[in-house]
Amino acid sequence: MVRGLLVALLVLAGVAWPGAGDSVAQTWTLTTAQRQAYLSYYAPVIFKRGDENNSREGSDWLSNYDFDRDGNFSNNRVNWRNVNQYAMAGANGHWRIRPTLYTGLIEYTTSGVKNLVLLYHVYNAADKDFDEIHDWERVEIVLRGVTGTPGAGETFGHATITSHKDHVMRRGTDSAVKFMPTATGRHLLLWQADHSNFDLPSVNPHAHELRFSTVGWSTLAARMESTSRAEVDINNDNEKNVHYVFVPESSSSAVVAWRAQPVTPATAHGLASKVDNGTQVTWQAIKRVTYELQDLADVVPSHWQHANWQTHWLASLSSDVLLDSPVMSETGTPEVSAGLQRFYTASRDSGASDLTDGREGILSKNWFYGAYSGEENADEISGSDDFGGYQGLGLDSTGRSRGVASGDLASHNAYWRQHDFFVHTGVVEDADRREVGTWLTGQWYTPANGGFDGRWVQLFDDRP
Repeated sequence: MVRGLLVALLVLAGVAWPGAGDSVAQTWTLTTAQRQAYLSYYAPVIFKRGDENNSREGSDWLSNYDFDRDGNFSNNRVNWRNVNQYAMAGANGHWRIRPTLYTGLIEYTTSGVKNLVLLYHVYNAADKDFDEIHDWERVEIVLRGVTGTPGAGETFGHATITSHKDHVMRRGTDSAVKFMPTATGRHLLLWQADHSNFDLPSVNPHAHELRFSTVGWSTLAARMESTSRAEVDINNDNEKNVHYVFVPESSSSAVVAWRAQPVTPATAHGLASKVDNGTQVTWQAIKRVTYELQDLADVVPSHWQHANWQTHWLASLSSDVLLDSPVMSETGTPEVSAGLQRFYTASRDSGASDLTDGREGILSKNWFYGAYSGEENADEISGSDDFGGYQGLGLDSTGRSRGVASGDLASHNAYWRQHDFFVHTGVVEDADRREVGTWLTGQWYTPANGGFDGRWVQLFDDRP
């Protein structure tokens, strides 16, 4: 009787009884509200260095794709050059600068245990001294043993952050991984460089690259209102200046702790750092800004061959994806049809003589499919990503390619499948064509299998 009751409790929790097999575990999926809650709970706190003297005030704010509200991504770099007018005088009043991380949530179940991959796309409207457009860095967090309530039993597996083209992984047990724990979240602590290019002969952190902040929360909590120098130590380097802290608005405890505010015409002047990247400020003086969460799936339709892609992108680079189901809006309206679809992904820059800086949109990013080579350290100048997942060369720990995992070998080097995704374990593998982890197999993404692929689903209200 006691064993039967324990089995029932474990089934309700989505945990398989040892030796009983998967048949004991109950298949279940999270609700939309629960998915939003996990993304909010683990949303990072980002310390950032600014470089905003010489009429660049506000240029190191995180932003959103349509901050200028003209529905045109191709002029973002050109328009962002005028952000100082907004920061200093509230000009460009039709703008709505909303610092944003674009998110996606992968939900999959293995042997009755539910796991999550949380994706956060950190958007900056211009890069490298305003010379390049659409700079995005990303954060990936893997959780294991999810129960449905954030902070109630799951294990933080590892995090991956981008440093230019490098994918730097750290497991939760690594001393470099620090969190801000609050009643409303457990926020990974990161540091981001300012928008400026590097200054030769040295190549220091620059151009929005992300690093792990290696200073613990208890130390930061003691300093956050002090007159001591605002700086944090980062992975593979030493202390770096901090001029901003960006805080998820959905974590009320974090917002209160930092006294963070949204960027508006009324608050903009007070929330711009207005200092050179070498300027030292006190913790009391750092600018505390909230950011919101939106969806990677908000951006996907802008690339689609049957939408107005020419406004935002060029045809010189494309990604073909076989969609099993359409891309849906928050209201359930299809925005991209099912079937084999082409997405144009070469960045269009209306202010460049050749209309591009060679950047690419998210559907051409390997990290969007988990198909990247994890690294221990960021190279001084970015290295190459040699995994070869798209080509079918990149194998998981069991020797499977993505085509073997999906059952579609014809997809190799021809098209992505909508639900291709590689989950890393956080262990770094030196081999070029093999990573420690697994390609998710079969119909892992269906509710019947306890799965959900949130890269293609809009969860958060667009707040137009």
